[in-house]
Amino acid sequence: MSTLRTTLVQCDLRWEAPLDNCRMLEELLGELDARDTDLIVLPEMFATGFTMNSREMAEPMADSHSVAWLREQARQRDCVMTGSVAVVEAGEYYNRLIWARPDGSLSHYDKRHLFRMAGEHERYGMGEQRVVVELNGFRLLLSVCYDLRFPVWLRQQPTPSGFEYDALLCVANWPAPRRHPWRTLLQARAIENLCYVVGVNRVGEDAKGLAYAGDSMLVDFKGEALIDEPRDRPFLRTEHLERQALEDFRQAFPAWQDADPFTLLNEIPR
Repeated sequence: MSTLRTTLVQCDLRWEAPLDNCRMLEELLGELDARDTDLIVLPEMFATGFTMNSREMAEPMADSHSVAWLREQARQRDCVMTGSVAVVEAGEYYNRLIWARPDGSLSHYDKRHLFRMAGEHERYGMGEQRVVVELNGFRLLLSVCYDLRFPVWLRQQPTPSGFEYDALLCVANWPAPRRHPWRTLLQARAIENLCYVVGVNRVGEDAKGLAYAGDSMLVDFKGEALIDEPRDRPFLRTEHLERQALEDFRQAFPAWQDADPFTLLNEIPR
């Protein structure tokens, strides 16, 4: 069965400096390409840091430099690149996770749960659709940071096979004071959904004085860490998601057969 080589990119971000961040990431990534990986995962708002200055910093989706850079990096490196960007489209602002393929095509997911403690719900629009993408025979559910706290939104949806996705991907700017919930929730989402979980967070300190501890992790379907970097410095780590191991565990421990049926509504109170 298939393998998905996944690279986690933990890095410090320059505040509201897209060109500087793109240059920094190119240097950090070096010659990493399809010989080494299938998927490169960058943090939330990799071009700016977690800015609420959406009116000035969000880039028009149609001609976004950061989105174009992500697409070009995917083409040059011949692998999928993903990370979120502040964009504006049709007069609305979004914290948008971009999934850039080597052939130039894009998919995207708009962050559903907006972090009201920072006023994100007043500066960005709420996403309305869950998005599942496919790569190397794996289905991946996309999510951004605060989404991780809401298990209903991320729960496996009923399908004839029992599984809607095989891995949950979450990119974040998750502050260091709340590092314990970040680590715990990554493992919980893996256990309850019988899937891999990829969580990529930033390090450093932003212009508001918030510190970020990283703690980027790749967790398997038992909640055990395959990558666990509890340190506050940049790094690249690549690990393999193994389809056969996932299928074997799902068959040996078919908890999904006892899951409660439910319907997920698109509209929630604002």
